[in-house]
Amino acid sequence: MSETERYPELGQVVQILQGREAGQFAIVIEKLDSRFVLLADGDKRKYDRPKKKNVHHISATNFISPEVQKSLLETGRVTNGKLRYAINKFANEILADLKKGDQLDGERRCN
Repeated sequence: MSETERYPELGQVVQILQGREAGQFAIVIEKLDSRFVLLADGDKRKYDRPKKKNVHHISATNFISPEVQKSLLETGRVTNGKLRYAINKFANEILADLKKGDQLDGERRCN
């Protein structure tokens, strides 16, 4: 595996590339084996009904939520509220970066 395709960590925010939820963000809540992880976002995809995804169908971001990771490692569970909070925190950081003029500056203008 290359550096960009490294295996996602617990608590890491990933973008779904394939399937019905393509383009959405979720958090890795469990590693099943070398090919599959379980994802949840705390909203449409709750902790108790996670989505099983092939690691080749997701793109890992470099954002790992310390709160989610700590909760999963200590108790083996995480609240849906914590998942939603982590994704919102990630989204706010990405939007803040984009406002600074990062890569999507010219691509988003359709008018």
